[in-house]
Amino acid sequence: MSGPIPADAARRIRLVVLDVDGVLTDGGLYVGTADDGSSIELKRYDIQDQLGVKMLLWSGLAVALVSGRPSAATRLRADELGVPYHQAPGGFKVPEVEKLRDGLAAQWNEIACVCDDLADLPVMQRAGLAVAVSNAATEVRAAAHWITTRAGGHGAVREFAEALLRARGEWNRMVERYVLERDGSP
Repeated sequence: MSGPIPADAARRIRLVVLDVDGVLTDGGLYVGTADDGSSIELKRYDIQDQLGVKMLLWSGLAVALVSGRPSAATRLRADELGVPYHQAPGGFKVPEVEKLRDGLAAQWNEIACVCDDLADLPVMQRAGLAVAVSNAATEVRAAAHWITTRAGGHGAVREFAEALLRARGEWNRMVERYVLERDGSP
Protein backbone atom coordinates (compact mmCIF):
# COMPACT_ATOMS: atom_id res chain seq x y z
CA MET A 1 0.00 0.00 0.00
CA SER A 2 2.86 2.40 0.50
CA GLY A 3 6.19 2.66 -1.23
CA PRO A 4 6.55 2.54 -4.99
CA ILE A 5 3.79 1.30 -7.25
CA PRO A 6 4.77 -2.16 -8.58
CA ALA A 7 6.26 -1.78 -12.07
CA ASP A 8 4.28 -4.67 -13.57
CA ALA A 9 0.97 -3.15 -12.42
CA ALA A 10 2.02 0.31 -13.61
CA ARG A 11 3.01 -0.90 -17.08
CA ARG A 12 -0.39 -2.58 -17.55
CA ILE A 13 -2.32 0.66 -17.04
CA ARG A 14 -3.94 2.22 -20.12
CA LEU A 15 -6.70 4.29 -18.50
CA VAL A 16 -6.65 6.48 -15.39
CA VAL A 17 -10.06 7.30 -13.92
CA LEU A 18 -10.17 10.22 -11.50
CA ASP A 19 -12.99 10.96 -9.11
CA VAL A 20 -13.47 14.70 -8.76
CA ASP A 21 -14.92 15.87 -5.43
CA GLY A 22 -12.47 14.81 -2.73
CA VAL A 23 -9.75 13.78 -5.20
CA LEU A 24 -9.15 16.70 -7.56
CA THR A 25 -10.82 19.01 -5.03
CA ASP A 26 -10.75 19.09 -1.26
CA GLY A 27 -14.40 18.04 -1.30
CA GLY A 28 -15.72 21.48 -0.40
CA LEU A 29 -18.30 23.27 -2.53
CA TYR A 30 -19.04 26.97 -2.67
CA VAL A 31 -22.62 27.51 -3.81
CA GLY A 32 -24.66 30.65 -4.23
CA THR A 33 -26.64 32.69 -6.69
CA ALA A 34 -25.68 35.39 -9.15
CA ASP A 35 -27.52 38.71 -9.36
CA ASP A 36 -29.76 37.25 -12.07
CA GLY A 37 -30.78 34.38 -9.78
CA SER A 38 -28.79 31.69 -11.56
CA SER A 39 -26.90 29.27 -9.38
CA ILE A 40 -23.13 29.40 -8.99
CA GLU A 41 -20.86 26.57 -7.90
CA LEU A 42 -17.15 27.04 -7.30
CA LYS A 43 -14.52 24.41 -6.51
CA ARG A 44 -10.86 24.68 -5.58
CA TYR A 45 -8.38 22.66 -7.67
CA ASP A 46 -4.67 22.19 -6.93
CA ILE A 47 -2.61 23.45 -9.87
CA GLN A 48 0.05 20.76 -9.36
CA ASP A 49 -2.55 18.12 -10.16
CA GLN A 50 -2.99 19.75 -13.58
CA LEU A 51 0.61 19.06 -14.57
CA GLY A 52 0.31 15.50 -13.27
CA VAL A 53 -2.72 14.92 -15.52
CA LYS A 54 -0.93 16.48 -18.48
CA MET A 55 2.09 14.21 -17.95
CA LEU A 56 -0.15 11.15 -17.84
CA LEU A 57 -1.66 12.24 -21.15
CA TRP A 58 1.76 12.97 -22.71
CA SER A 59 2.86 9.45 -21.77
CA GLY A 60 0.02 8.08 -23.89
CA LEU A 61 -2.38 7.11 -21.12
CA ALA A 62 -6.08 7.90 -21.36
CA VAL A 63 -7.43 9.96 -18.46
CA ALA A 64 -11.08 10.63 -17.61
CA LEU A 65 -12.98 12.35 -14.81
CA VAL A 66 -15.93 10.37 -13.44
CA SER A 67 -18.14 12.09 -10.89
CA GLY A 68 -21.39 11.18 -9.22
CA ARG A 69 -22.79 14.68 -9.53
CA PRO A 70 -23.30 17.07 -12.42
CA SER A 71 -21.21 20.22 -12.19
CA ALA A 72 -20.49 23.10 -14.55
CA ALA A 73 -17.30 23.76 -12.57
CA THR A 74 -16.13 20.19 -13.21
CA ARG A 75 -17.03 20.47 -16.91
CA LEU A 76 -14.88 23.62 -17.12
CA ARG A 77 -11.96 21.92 -15.37
CA ALA A 78 -12.19 18.82 -17.59
CA ASP A 79 -12.10 21.07 -20.66
CA GLU A 80 -9.04 22.88 -19.29
CA LEU A 81 -7.31 19.54 -18.69
CA GLY A 82 -8.32 18.19 -22.09
CA VAL A 83 -9.96 15.08 -20.65
CA PRO A 84 -13.50 13.69 -20.88
CA TYR A 85 -15.92 14.24 -18.02
CA HIS A 86 -18.48 11.53 -17.30
CA GLN A 87 -21.35 12.14 -14.94
CA ALA A 88 -22.49 9.04 -13.10
CA PRO A 89 -26.06 9.79 -11.99
CA GLY A 90 -26.72 8.66 -8.45
CA GLY A 91 -23.07 7.70 -8.02
CA PHE A 92 -23.38 4.63 -10.28
CA LYS A 93 -19.85 4.88 -11.67
CA VAL A 94 -19.27 1.34 -12.99
CA PRO A 95 -21.46 1.84 -16.12
CA GLU A 96 -19.54 5.03 -16.98
CA VAL A 97 -16.18 3.32 -16.54
CA GLU A 98 -17.46 0.37 -18.59
CA LYS A 99 -18.16 2.79 -21.47
CA LEU A 100 -14.61 4.14 -21.21
CA ARG A 101 -13.20 0.63 -20.96
CA ASP A 102 -15.15 -0.55 -23.98
CA GLY A 103 -14.07 2.50 -25.99
CA LEU A 104 -10.42 1.59 -25.39
CA ALA A 105 -10.97 -2.19 -25.59
CA ALA A 106 -9.28 -2.28 -22.18
CA GLN A 107 -9.56 -4.87 -19.45
CA TRP A 108 -10.27 -3.90 -15.85
CA ASN A 109 -6.69 -4.78 -14.87
CA GLU A 110 -5.55 -2.02 -17.27
CA ILE A 111 -7.45 0.65 -15.33
CA ALA A 112 -6.17 2.75 -12.44
CA CYS A 113 -8.61 4.79 -10.39
CA VAL A 114 -7.97 7.49 -7.81
CA CYS A 115 -10.76 7.65 -5.26
CA ASP A 116 -11.89 8.93 -1.89
CA ASP A 117 -15.38 7.80 -0.88
CA LEU A 118 -17.83 4.92 -0.73
CA ALA A 119 -19.35 5.57 -4.19
CA ASP A 120 -15.93 4.67 -5.62
CA LEU A 121 -15.72 1.18 -4.08
CA PRO A 122 -17.42 -0.72 -6.95
CA VAL A 123 -14.88 0.72 -9.41
CA MET A 124 -11.97 0.18 -7.03
CA GLN A 125 -12.89 -3.47 -6.53
CA ARG A 126 -12.59 -4.06 -10.30
CA ALA A 127 -9.61 -1.85 -11.16
CA GLY A 128 -6.12 -3.21 -11.68
CA LEU A 129 -4.66 -0.35 -9.64
CA ALA A 130 -6.97 1.14 -7.02
CA VAL A 131 -5.59 4.28 -5.39
CA ALA A 132 -6.96 6.15 -2.38
CA VAL A 133 -6.09 9.69 -1.39
CA SER A 134 -4.71 9.92 2.14
CA ASN A 135 -7.90 11.40 3.59
CA ALA A 136 -10.22 8.87 1.92
CA ALA A 137 -12.90 6.98 3.81
CA THR A 138 -11.60 4.07 5.88
CA GLU A 139 -13.22 1.51 3.57
CA VAL A 140 -11.67 3.13 0.49
CA ARG A 141 -8.19 3.10 2.03
CA ALA A 142 -8.71 -0.58 2.95
CA ALA A 143 -9.64 -1.42 -0.67
CA ALA A 144 -6.69 0.48 -2.16
CA HIS A 145 -3.58 -1.05 -3.69
CA TRP A 146 -1.74 2.24 -3.12
CA ILE A 147 -2.45 5.29 -0.93
CA THR A 148 -1.16 8.80 -1.53
CA THR A 149 0.51 10.76 1.25
CA ARG A 150 -1.26 13.93 0.08
CA ALA A 151 -4.92 14.67 0.67
CA GLY A 152 -7.47 15.06 -2.08
CA GLY A 153 -7.39 18.54 -3.59
CA HIS A 154 -3.86 19.08 -2.27
CA GLY A 155 -1.65 17.45 -4.90
CA ALA A 156 -2.69 13.81 -4.46
CA VAL A 157 -3.26 13.34 -8.20
CA ARG A 158 0.16 14.81 -8.99
CA GLU A 159 1.75 12.49 -6.43
CA PHE A 160 -0.01 9.51 -8.02
CA ALA A 161 0.96 10.59 -11.56
CA GLU A 162 4.61 10.86 -10.58
CA ALA A 163 4.57 7.48 -8.78
CA LEU A 164 2.87 5.77 -11.73
CA LEU A 165 5.20 7.31 -14.31
CA ARG A 166 8.27 6.49 -12.19
CA ALA A 167 7.11 2.88 -11.92
CA ARG A 168 6.69 2.79 -15.72
CA GLY A 169 10.17 4.30 -16.19
CA GLU A 170 8.69 7.40 -17.89
CA TRP A 171 8.93 10.16 -15.28
CA ASN A 172 12.35 11.51 -16.24
CA ARG A 173 11.36 11.62 -19.91
CA MET A 174 8.18 13.55 -19.05
CA VAL A 175 10.14 16.06 -16.95
CA GLU A 176 12.70 16.51 -19.76
CA ARG A 177 9.88 17.05 -22.27
CA TYR A 178 8.28 19.63 -20.01
CA VAL A 179 11.53 21.54 -19.52
CA LEU A 180 12.48 21.44 -23.21
CA GLU A 181 9.09 22.76 -24.26
CA ARG A 182 9.42 25.67 -21.85
CA ASP A 183 13.14 26.40 -22.26
CA GLY A 184 12.53 29.45 -24.41
CA SER A 185 16.04 29.32 -25.80
CA PRO A 186 16.43 30.21 -29.48
